[in-house]
Amino acid sequence: MNAFNPHLVLQGLLLLLLPLAGLALDAYPNRPIRMVVPFAPGGAADQTARMVSEGLSKRLGQSVVVDNKPGGGATTGAAFVVNSPADGYTLLYTTPGPQITNPFLMKGRLPYAPNQLLPVSRIAWVPSVLVINPKVPANTVQELITYAQKNPGKIFFGSAGIGATSHLSGELFKRMAQIEITHVPYKGTGQVVQDLLSGNVQMSIDSLSVYLPYIKSGQLKALGIAMPQRSPAMPELPPVSDQIKDFDATPVNYLSVKAGTPSEIVARLNHELVATLADPVLQDRMDKLGLFPKSSTPEAMAQEIITESAKWKRVIEDSGATMD
Repeated sequence: MNAFNPHLVLQGLLLLLLPLAGLALDAYPNRPIRMVVPFAPGGAADQTARMVSEGLSKRLGQSVVVDNKPGGGATTGAAFVVNSPADGYTLLYTTPGPQITNPFLMKGRLPYAPNQLLPVSRIAWVPSVLVINPKVPANTVQELITYAQKNPGKIFFGSAGIGATSHLSGELFKRMAQIEITHVPYKGTGQVVQDLLSGNVQMSIDSLSVYLPYIKSGQLKALGIAMPQRSPAMPELPPVSDQIKDFDATPVNYLSVKAGTPSEIVARLNHELVATLADPVLQDRMDKLGLFPKSSTPEAMAQEIITESAKWKRVIEDSGATMD
């Protein structure tokens, strides 16, 4: 497989948006649509996909059915979409794995080419939060950095597994703070939470929606939100970037389809998704989960994929992380 070139990906994605003649737009959709979620039911991506699918169903006049296909670091679901017809009836609820990080983590065995997925629109940014066990003697990000500098290697940070957003976020924090902290991979966020509560690991950077109940109960201590702006779900919490300039570990979630899907269908999906995400009721539901709903054009999302790919490629290479 040829080396992954994000700029060629953008070029290919934008060319695929050129009009295709002869398509009867009013015929789409005329049957139910499948939205593939490449994770097991119950997680943040699954919850968000189900909220979005409800609104899309109403806007499109057809059922949008969530289909969970977990496995392979989100590649199983992505490969299913890539191997489906390019007709707009199989959508992918896309997280950073399929196009942004897995091409660098799984160079030898990614079961599709990244440019075989075409972005429709951003759905949301999913803020992560830096949390620590209360026994760690730090109340700010800077105090944590100072403690880690005095105790190199003694801060253990847990993640949902090698290559997971929580892993790469920790590696980004380690590199930008210039500290030595030790990665402990788990098989899922639930195990990280339990060991963080018990003190077997001292730190994690993961979805605010996961950790919010433990922060509010005082079982865990939040030091900063891992995106540049504050979250409506926890407005009192400052961004980590207040202490580490330009720190941003915010995963982006977006909708994509198989490359080659007619541009009129992509435009229709984009129009209805933008309208769905503008619904104040949906925005309120997403805000309460700690999400930042924000739609985009296909072109803007394609550019964001390039920017994020370049950032995480460097983190992955510096850390030596691999899923091969």
